Amino acid sequence: MRNADVRPTGVEHKLGSEQIIVSKTDAKGHLTYINDVFIDISRYTEAELLGQPHNIVRHPDTPRCVFKLLWDTISSGKEMFAYLDNLSKDGGHYWVLAHVTPTFATGGTIVGYHSNRRAPAPRAIEQIKPLYAALLAAEKAAGSTPAALAAGTALLERTLADRGVGYDEFVWNLTNEALAGVL
Repeated sequence: MRNADVRPTGVEHKLGSEQIIVSKTDAKGHLTYINDVFIDISRYTEAELLGQPHNIVRHPDTPRCVFKLLWDTISSGKEMFAYLDNLSKDGGHYWVLAHVTPTFATGGTIVGYHSNRRAPAPRAIEQIKPLYAALLAAEKAAGSTPAALAAGTALLERTLADRGVGYDEFVWNLTNEALAGVL
């Protein structure tokens, strides 16, 4: 089954507060390790996931520009935190706060990536949804993939510049405010 064959149902699956999704990929993003939490929430079997591109769980409502930012960041050797909406095999979805880091070989070459994903604060997701909807609308209005990425990226950069923060700081501000009950 390919991700493109899965149609979103709108049903949300939620991670428990103590659950952590763990996965590892090779340098091209193909899954080499997944834990039981990933299998359970994604509704795929281990055999269906291993060897597949990690984007098998990419939800079409998560803007392409967010994934581009993620890949640009981690492929440059830096870690990244991001809010992502993922798509399960059954069409359900699940929000995560993802922490993705590169894995280095001796000598500094990136040989893969490691990701831990936790349940996000619901209030933070309520804040991220309108931004992601605006980014997605900008991408759809632009048409082609290169133009869509450019339009979404430009809007994301303007939004972050207006707030005076980078994406990671934006994510952590939302997380901290949600946990503190400010949102």
